[in-house]
Amino acid sequence: MKLSRREFVAGMGTLAASSSTSVLAAAQSPELAKSPFKISVITDEVSQDFGHACEVASQRFGMGWVEIRSLWNKNIVNLDEKEVGEALGILKKNNLRITDIASPLFKVDWAGAPKSKFSQERDQFNANFTFDQQGEVLDRGIAMAKKFSADRIRCFDFWRLDDQAPYRKAINETLQKGAEQAGKAGLTLILENEFACNTATGAEAAKTLAGVPSRHFKLNWDPGNAARLGEVPYPDAYNLLPKERIGHCHVKDVAKGASGFEWAAMGKGFIDWSGQFAALKRDGFHFAVSLETHWRGAGSPEASSLQSWAGMKEALQKAGAL
Repeated sequence: MKLSRREFVAGMGTLAASSSTSVLAAAQSPELAKSPFKISVITDEVSQDFGHACEVASQRFGMGWVEIRSLWNKNIVNLDEKEVGEALGILKKNNLRITDIASPLFKVDWAGAPKSKFSQERDQFNANFTFDQQGEVLDRGIAMAKKFSADRIRCFDFWRLDDQAPYRKAINETLQKGAEQAGKAGLTLILENEFACNTATGAEAAKTLAGVPSRHFKLNWDPGNAARLGEVPYPDAYNLLPKERIGHCHVKDVAKGASGFEWAAMGKGFIDWSGQFAALKRDGFHFAVSLETHWRGAGSPEASSLQSWAGMKEALQKAGAL
């Protein structure tokens, strides 16, 4: 039986009241604990086996933080009561905390606009919600943030249009409304610049932030996504951004291949990550820098993430952020 939005929210409220929300303080490695950043990894970049992914993050990477997008081949906003309890137990066992809920909010076609060439017919990280379900996705994201003691929820701004100008004002109003709803719950909505969505580059992110003034709305800065559209993410794009409105950072690298831009192991691409980390440190950024490997050149997600973590760690060290 499909629950209505009101029934779902009520059920999650009951769940929140009846279950413990405490997560043990992170036991990071001494080196990572000294960083000004919350250093984390998106768990499904390692494995859909959430227990194993958390063990890798904690024991092999020495992290005290992880970001959750999908686990057990299920999107984070679709977890049931039993799965939430199991996930909380795994986090507690591995002394991990959650940076944010990496929800698929607003990663759909904008209603009434031409269908985007980036629109996916398949699931995106085990999410297949429609435009009309986005209110439900936000409600679920808020409920999960409360359950996992996270203070922010990731979103997008709809699949990229050839001409977004006729719809931009309405898109910004939707983001503003979503941010205010998150704010009432004590949360921050963080917009990821995504190369397949309407805010893809640093230049576009600066415009979107100006158009969505909510104090509960910040940027999930992703230099890799900006680079995929040919922008120089650091220093060029970064210099355009209002630094006080950067609330999260995804970490992956990009190289120029024979067929265009492609994902690369951290440190093997052209993004100046040591410079980017140094600038974030200089500008007082103290939120998460989260490894989002994407590259699969080492043969498996886990092996590729292990190699990319080595490159990320080296860049952090060069930047004086470890």
